[in-house]
Amino acid sequence: MGGLEGIVFGVLVFVIGTLVLANAWGVFDAKLAASAAAREAARAYVESAGPTVDDALREAQLAAGDSIAGYGRDPRKMRFSTEEAPQLLRCARVTVRIEYPVPLISLPVVGRHGTGFTARARHSEIVDPFRSGLPDRTQCPAALQP
Repeated sequence: MGGLEGIVFGVLVFVIGTLVLANAWGVFDAKLAASAAAREAARAYVESAGPTVDDALREAQLAAGDSIAGYGRDPRKMRFSTEEAPQLLRCARVTVRIEYPVPLISLPVVGRHGTGFTARARHSEIVDPFRSGLPDRTQCPAALQP
């Protein structure tokens, strides 16, 4: 029986190490998903077809949800927000923040359990200075005014 505990301990270390690596990959993957969602939401906002801020925000949220879903994650768990009150004016900056929770442990058969980390990302874009349909041409610096 001598040495059996060494094998059991080795298997235990292997299993725990594998779980730690899998969780680290989950955090990294969630960060990539949140970054992509923030980028797509900011782009959707500044390229919005709607004339109002509410239309642009709705398009941004849909784009962020689609991006998160593209990574195989649940869009309902995503938290979408903007820094400061967004405006839909030429040369106005919008910054989108995305937060997505990462479970403490994720196993194929058992599922996801525990409260682990929160992947956070933000992206900023500027509304096109030459975009049509928007008021206030004086918002842009003189070099960019149409």
